[in-house]
Amino acid sequence: MRAASETIIHHEPRDLSDRVALGFTKFLRFLADVFFAKRYGHRAVVLETVAAVPGMVGGLLQHLKALRLIKDDNGWVHTLLDEAENERMHLMTFIQIAQPSGFERLVIFVTQLVFYNLYFFIYLFSAKTAHRIVGYFEEEAYYSYTEYLAGIDNGEHENIAAPDIAIKYWNLHPDARLRDVVIAVRADEAGHRDVNHAYADALS
Repeated sequence: MRAASETIIHHEPRDLSDRVALGFTKFLRFLADVFFAKRYGHRAVVLETVAAVPGMVGGLLQHLKALRLIKDDNGWVHTLLDEAENERMHLMTFIQIAQPSGFERLVIFVTQLVFYNLYFFIYLFSAKTAHRIVGYFEEEAYYSYTEYLAGIDNGEHENIAAPDIAIKYWNLHPDARLRDVVIAVRADEAGHRDVNHAYADALS
């Protein structure tokens, strides 16, 4: 098993499960690019809604598995639920930044409804594939936040003041700006990427 702390820029697909996970991720990336283009704040709101689902689903199913087998979960449940909470805080932060419209809130509702059920059954069928999907999701998230950061640096996006919720959650400087928030969120996504790829490897 790869150490969870090891940095994984991109996991090269090794089998059919990995290729399915990557293809699914690229399809969702295509939809996000078509729908949001360079509107990274609004993209983050919807995508973080999706990102907050896998940790909760995985944590629940790993918890039930540990109970059924009467064995220790090796910290998986705690890690996955922490991941879900972290992604929820990303969502709460970007709602403050992007101020989604009524239509985008409807998209959030529908997206969560569809993705939760889909991911639940993927995890039941193949936990390895489910974790690999999240690993690839987080690769794309890291890439998107890197693009967002570049847009802030070149003046394409206004470097507004960081919302209070972000300052408190990441313990940022009181004068922190959007750029500081994006850097903190991107670091979180890198950690989730590495952990989920490591979990998928452990289930191989």
